[in-house]
Amino acid sequence: MVKNKMIDYFGIITDQRQKAKIKHKLTDILFISVVGTLANCNSWVAIEDFANDRGSFFKKYLSLPYGIPSHDTIQRVFEWIDPKEFRNTFMKWIGEISASLKGSIIAIDGKTARGARNSGEEKSPIHIVSAWASKYRIVIGQVKTDEKSNEITAIPELLKLLDINGCIVTTDAMGCQKEIAETIVDKNSDYVLAVKGNQKLFYDEIKEYFDDAVQTGFKDISYSCTRSFDKGHGRRDTREYYVTEDIDWLSTRKEWKNLKSIGLAIRKSEQKGKITVEKRYYISSLPANAVKFSNAVRKHWGVESMHWVLDVVFDEDSNRTRKEHSPENLTLLRKFALNILRNIETEKTMSGPRKRAKAMTDEAFLDRVVRHTFLA
Repeated sequence: MVKNKMIDYFGIITDQRQKAKIKHKLTDILFISVVGTLANCNSWVAIEDFANDRGSFFKKYLSLPYGIPSHDTIQRVFEWIDPKEFRNTFMKWIGEISASLKGSIIAIDGKTARGARNSGEEKSPIHIVSAWASKYRIVIGQVKTDEKSNEITAIPELLKLLDINGCIVTTDAMGCQKEIAETIVDKNSDYVLAVKGNQKLFYDEIKEYFDDAVQTGFKDISYSCTRSFDKGHGRRDTREYYVTEDIDWLSTRKEWKNLKSIGLAIRKSEQKGKITVEKRYYISSLPANAVKFSNAVRKHWGVESMHWVLDVVFDEDSNRTRKEHSPENLTLLRKFALNILRNIETEKTMSGPRKRAKAMTDEAFLDRVVRHTFLA
């Protein structure tokens, strides 16, 4: 049997099952579930069927004295295991494959597990806040909240778990909070935070300032600016970024730790003769450097792209898993698989769905992925 370092990681997770009734090792079930998920399986039944079809493959890595566990057994394991222990396993693994995150954009955003709601309920019981590292294009951590509004308390909790020294942290408007800015600075990082109506006075002041500045061509204002142009799919986008350290007039500037600059991002889109203009406003602990500012704003999109991949590639929003700890554990299981797929190089550019399909049908490819990811 091949030595498998992921088994050592999974060993830190407490087995909640009754010892007298255990036939399958917890580490084996977790390994099978991760591999099955990256190989296009979106349900417990699919994972069991795939593992049975690839029995000889899994026996290269696991002893499996009682064969492949049933889907009911797999499901119960994910209902019972402690999500914090599962998360610690994930983050220990991430720490090895990502080395130093220094210099990376860490984008933080939340997503509701829509399919996890109970029958007759309008809202899902869980909302997951995730951290995305642009440098490696992987998820580096997550924290569960009960509602979207609780992102305000979840983000500092998540930040405290992460080694983000020397990084730039970005959030949407929900994360634009004084306590969050302070937590980021205390972690020896910088921030670029979107400002919207949840900080109404702050937002109105910054918006009015930039409206006047743009109208007057930034007369008598020291600022930095950069522009970019994109064409594709019949659309032409022009993006403009302005950032300035001229903030002495801000009424609450001293309440935000290390606040050094404010920024404006303008996107003008033209398609079929129709022009739309979108403006977004930001605060930052960085000096006024439009290139660095624009890079942070653009790369925040990576975490939103990750949410799209979880929905479209992993069919997350359609999944009805909702008992006990299983919704939270299942979201992390998908992120294990997503990171593995992002971390494996292919001979030519290959999309996430194609990689999952190839892992399901091509055992040689699957073996390469597993060896690259899990072997000591």
